Amino acid sequence: MNWLRALQHLQDHGLPGVLVTVAAVRGHAPREAGAKMVVGAEQAWDSVGGGNLEATATERARAMLKVSAHTPELLTLRLTDRAGNEHGRQCCGGEVTLLLEPLQTVRPHVAIFGVGHVGLELGRILARLPLHLHLVDSRAAQLTPERLAPLQGGEARLAVHHAPIPEMTLHDLPAGTHLLILTHDHAEDAALCDAALRRRDLGFVGLIGSSVKWLRFQEQLRREGHDDAALTRITTPIGVPDISGKAPAVIAVSVAAQLVARMEHDAAQATSSLPSSLPSVRPQ
Repeated sequence: MNWLRALQHLQDHGLPGVLVTVAAVRGHAPREAGAKMVVGAEQAWDSVGGGNLEATATERARAMLKVSAHTPELLTLRLTDRAGNEHGRQCCGGEVTLLLEPLQTVRPHVAIFGVGHVGLELGRILARLPLHLHLVDSRAAQLTPERLAPLQGGEARLAVHHAPIPEMTLHDLPAGTHLLILTHDHAEDAALCDAALRRRDLGFVGLIGSSVKWLRFQEQLRREGHDDAALTRITTPIGVPDISGKAPAVIAVSVAAQLVARMEHDAAQATSSLPSSLPSVRPQ
């Protein structure tokens, strides 16, 4: 599998990887500038020159994967018999600079439950982001190809779920999925909130509606056995508080902004918990 197919493989399966490119060559080297390879957690595909050069690049790339690095870096290696190579000698006599780029192949999952006026507008916004976007509705008419056509062609990978019992779809969503509950039926909303609280591995859970609706839902959810701490996992009303407009497109913009802020916050939190730097690699 060449590097391009490997990149597609990682994207298709949501797996992390690093793209390694020969950025510059001075003197003699086993590969020319522009040669590429892809390094995954367990496999590597294609080649930037073999030997110490490639083994060092692979080791460095996997160190980046281990700490979920997001920033590209340059690695310069000398191919001489005087270089302190750890993986065998390469005596081509040149110097190679490699660019190591972490790939954005792991996409968050977002599920919109209820593809009515607001849900459709929200889908149009989120479809332009690099997400796995799930559209769930109990009404088949809301999910026709003609109606969802404006969502096609964006960055998101769409999954359409016609689910007469929407909460059953929730059980199949991967851990970390962000939920936006916007259905046409308060009974569906309540059932989804109950099901969401029974999964502790989900991300953001947002519910559309008024404070009166939420008061009623809290009573119902407590009767289902959820305590006050569990109820705090649901954000309602959803959307940026300072945006008060009620047009579907305005609500959608507000909800999308809140969701993106949450995802960026989560990413920053994950990064802050990692080591401040990778182990250093000196030019050889």
